[in-house]
Amino acid sequence: MTSIDAVTAVPATSAVPIVALTMGDGAGIGPEVIVPAVLDARTLSWCLPVVIGDAKRLRLAAQVLGLTPDIVTISTVAEAESTPGRINVIDLDLLPEDLKWGELSAVAGHAAYEYIRVASELAVAGEVQAICTAPLNKEALHAAGHIFPGHTELLAHLTGTEEVSMMLSTPKLKVIHVTTHIGLLDAVARIEPGLVERTIRRGHDALRRSGVADPVIGVCGINPHAGENGLFGYGEEDLKIVPAVEKLQADGIDARGPLPADTAFFLAGRGDYDLIVAMYHDQGHGPVKVLGIEAGVNITVGLPVIRTSVDHGTAFDIAGTGIAEPGSMVEALRQAAELATSTVALK
Repeated sequence: MTSIDAVTAVPATSAVPIVALTMGDGAGIGPEVIVPAVLDARTLSWCLPVVIGDAKRLRLAAQVLGLTPDIVTISTVAEAESTPGRINVIDLDLLPEDLKWGELSAVAGHAAYEYIRVASELAVAGEVQAICTAPLNKEALHAAGHIFPGHTELLAHLTGTEEVSMMLSTPKLKVIHVTTHIGLLDAVARIEPGLVERTIRRGHDALRRSGVADPVIGVCGINPHAGENGLFGYGEEDLKIVPAVEKLQADGIDARGPLPADTAFFLAGRGDYDLIVAMYHDQGHGPVKVLGIEAGVNITVGLPVIRTSVDHGTAFDIAGTGIAEPGSMVEALRQAAELATSTVALK
C-alpha cells in the first residue's frame, strides 16, 4: 500500500490535466482505492485529481488504511493544489457518518449518482479535462430511483450523448463492445451493421488519439467459430457483421473479421491486433478479467468528455477491511491523463 512518506514532490503545472475523480458507492471499496491512488507519486506526475465525493468517508477510508493524508475540502476546481500528501475534495456531504461498509444503501446509491452528475457538469464546462470513476452499485443506484444499467449509460444521459461504447483496456489487450448491459438474446437482436460500424469507428478513433497511428482491429463473430460458413447459427455474421467490416475496409480502416472469438483474443494477446471488437458483454469481459482485473481500465468511448474507470465492482465483501488493491485506480487515472493530454494536443 502506498504511504505518504513514499510520495515525492511534484510541482504543480498547467500542463497537467485536471481529472474529476468520483467516489462511487461509499459503502464499497471506492474510498479505499481512491486514497492510495491519489497519494501515489506517479499520479501527481500525470494529473491533478479532484475527488467529487464525501470528505468524511475518505477520512474513514484513510483510517482503515493506516494513512494520514491532508484531506482538504474545496469549493471549486480552481482551489485544488498539487501537493504531495494532499487530497482535494469537492465535498457533497451526502453520506451519513454511520453508513456501514459493504451494505446496500439507497442513500449511497443516490450519492454516487450526484458525484457523477457534478463531475459531468465540470467536464462539459471545461473545468476538468477528464472524469475517472470509482465503482457504483447498480442495485443501490436503482434503489435511489436512478434507473440506469451502469456508469456508461448514466454518463451518456447526463452529457446528452445518443450512443457510446465501452472499451476495456489492459497492458496486453484492448476490447470494445458492440453491446453491453443487456441479455444475450437482446444483444443478438440489437446487433446490426450500422451499430457494428459505429462501434469500430469509435474504437479506431480512440486508439488514434492514444497514439496508435494505424490500428489493426479484430472483429469477433457472434456464433462459435464465427459461424463456420453457416454451420453454426443462422447467418448472423454475414448479415450483421460482414457489411460493416467491408465498408470500414473501403474507408481505409484495418478491420478484420468476423473472427472466431476463442482465437481472436489469443492472437490479440500476442500482439496481432491492437483492438478486439466483442459483440456482447461476456465475450469481451471474460478474457480481460482472466488477464488480471487489477490491471484493467474501463473507458467510455464516444462521450464529449474523457471517462475512465476501474474495471472492478464495489466489492462489498471486502469493503472497510483495507485490503482492496488500488492498482486499477492508479492505471485508470494514468489513462485518463494520457487521453486528456492527447486530445488537447490534437485540437
